Amino acid sequence: MNPRIERLRELLEEPLLVTNPTNIHYLFGFKSSNAALLVDQDRARLFTDFRYSEAARAVEGVEFEETKRALLADLAGRLSGPIGFEADFVSYAGYETLRDGSVEPVPRRGLVERLRAIKDEEELAAIKRACEITDRVFERLVEQRFVGRTERDLAWTIEQLFHDEGAEAVAFETIVASGPNSARPHGRATDRQIGRGETVIVDTGCVVGGYASDYTRTFTTGFVEGPIKEVYALVLAAQQAGFDALRAGVRGLDADAAARRVVDATPFAGTFGHGLGHGLGLEVHEAPRLSTESTDTLAAGNVVTVEPGIYLDGRAGIRIEDNVVVTNGGIQNLTGFRKDLITVG
Repeated sequence: MNPRIERLRELLEEPLLVTNPTNIHYLFGFKSSNAALLVDQDRARLFTDFRYSEAARAVEGVEFEETKRALLADLAGRLSGPIGFEADFVSYAGYETLRDGSVEPVPRRGLVERLRAIKDEEELAAIKRACEITDRVFERLVEQRFVGRTERDLAWTIEQLFHDEGAEAVAFETIVASGPNSARPHGRATDRQIGRGETVIVDTGCVVGGYASDYTRTFTTGFVEGPIKEVYALVLAAQQAGFDALRAGVRGLDADAAARRVVDATPFAGTFGHGLGHGLGLEVHEAPRLSTESTDTLAAGNVVTVEPGIYLDGRAGIRIEDNVVVTNGGIQNLTGFRKDLITVG
């Protein structure tokens, strides 16, 4: 018996056609760029074309049916009646394809994602390993030369360090943002040369067992003018306020507000322009959200980032990000790397 499928069945009002590859991977461990999974109260059927048929036949606990490469068109002819589809993933053209066949498509949102948001022990162990590797990479990173190198070159070094430490892959394109570039919350590494007396934001993570880590630290390259130390301490205080607010039953909206109040009570009000954090798992950004727009309520087993930041236009930026597990009584922080303001060479 597949416990994830059983939990999904409790949420169904009609059979659900799962087409998001990450959700299929979560439910049965099967990876394909062209697959669908139909789950009802009695059966689970996996559909894919010839290219993936051998791997699909080896999946336990599911009935396999080979399809044409035009997957939705094939399913529109072989399935019938009311069937839920993943409205946040299927395109309008895909919806039309299903509708024009024998299927009565019913839009459903977030059913599998709701399950994915609460991690089991195996998932938590994978994320913890990813965090342990990320800790080691940051420990080695501070020994590297920053000044005089391009952001892109340093980002490449970080990817090599992850490889050396045993990561399966980097979780996303590593962000290295220096000087005025660090004032852009999610800038990309560029050919800008890192200078002295600047802030450098490094936002990176890795994948272990399919699960991601996502850390951010801000460094300085020598003496920095202006209120950088004050701002750094303020970001740390905002992050701590976020930690203190997090526990099962708290709304993502309220956790965000707890951290945001710390910044908004200072002359730097308005410089923390993004959400406090997001869920982390098979994808780097998943449910639940911690933001001013969040509609989520936290549950024990959620893994979230906590990443307040302050950005001074054209000058500098500071962001600090940890990965934590939500518990009934608070959090477990999986991030071990230090958070004092480190000066690198």
